[in-house]
Amino acid sequence: MNRLIATAIVGLLATPVLAEGDAAKGEKVFNKCKACHMIVSDSGETIVKGGKTGPNLFGVIGRTAGTYPDFKYGKDIVAAGEAGLVWDEDTFEEYVQDPRKFLRHHLDDKKAKSMMSFKLKKGGEDVYAYLVSVAPVAAEDTTEDAAEETSTDDAAASE
Repeated sequence: MNRLIATAIVGLLATPVLAEGDAAKGEKVFNKCKACHMIVSDSGETIVKGGKTGPNLFGVIGRTAGTYPDFKYGKDIVAAGEAGLVWDEDTFEEYVQDPRKFLRHHLDDKKAKSMMSFKLKKGGEDVYAYLVSVAPVAAEDTTEDAAEETSTDDAAASE
């Protein structure tokens, strides 16, 4: 019984991030984003050639805000990250709709500013889904998948 519960928990933890938007639509909407942002994998593969005034968005989902290496962020987005802001579907969609308003609310600071001035009023959920679709496979997901297979094999053997 304990193994069955453990297997179920591991299975839930290993479930990939699912987005509610449409990745194909998001790829088209991302054309507005690539003026400032690129998507380049850790191995150097260019997924979307774009500008460098914004950080590389490869692997942004699940990343702490303001932490992409070698990118000079504004102090307020760094402060938001230090306060625990991690990009998930809700925070990403709210941020792209109005970055300055988001940071002012998140930091409870009426003077907070965002270096990103562009507002994406529609399609944030689709861009999020697109970024999820091009995201790297997390090493821990692979480890959890292996643990799940082992647990499943052990459970089957004990039956």
